[in-house]
Amino acid sequence: MDEHSPVFAIAMAAELAGMHPQTLRQYDRLGLVSPTRTAGKSRRYSMRDIAQLREVSRLSAEGVSLEGISRILTLENEVSSLQGRVRELEHALANALLRTPGNRVFAAGMEGSVVPMRSGTRTRRRTEVVVWRPSLSE
Repeated sequence: MDEHSPVFAIAMAAELAGMHPQTLRQYDRLGLVSPTRTAGKSRRYSMRDIAQLREVSRLSAEGVSLEGISRILTLENEVSSLQGRVRELEHALANALLRTPGNRVFAAGMEGSVVPMRSGTRTRRRTEVVVWRPSLSE
């Protein structure tokens, strides 16, 4: 069972969220929290829905209007969706890089910086001799 599995009936969801079942029905009508419906049209809430109900309750207690809460939830859901998409793209990029080894080669520059190199090339080896003499001024 994951956080998106719709398993809680309205009475249990209301108890978990610390609300009255009628409040959950109202929030469903307003589109603040939209539970999944069964074949018999009864509501089923997931743990994600319960968390959203608690967030609605918290924001309402802070004086945020229902329209403001709706906007906040919409933005939070969008951010969550985009974060999931970023994770997918990062995973795809990592897999692509693993399938093509040797395409990204780096070397250290003279100042300690990172220098990109083409695969199969070598850095030019420096052969100068450096003499160090400690300073005699004390």
